[in-house]
Amino acid sequence: MADKKIPMRKCTGCGAVKSKKELIRVLKTPEGEIKIDKTGRANGRGAYICDSVECLEKAKKSGGIAKSLGTAIPAEVYDALIKEMEN
Repeated sequence: MADKKIPMRKCTGCGAVKSKKELIRVLKTPEGEIKIDKTGRANGRGAYICDSVECLEKAKKSGGIAKSLGTAIPAEVYDALIKEMEN
């Protein structure tokens, strides 16, 4: 029996490659809205980040999430990510 493939994604902050379930997905919808995708299945362009504030700070400083999504990231999204990581 074949092993089930585990989808791997790269963190936009630290660059570590981890399984998709370990990361938080930030989504740019087809309408251009930026939000956090908790299901990992919503339609749109996604960028992934580790569940740590250090990685978020690196991604914010380097602009990793903004580069991946091709748009500026509002401060409210970063605040929502910090709240998500604290829970």
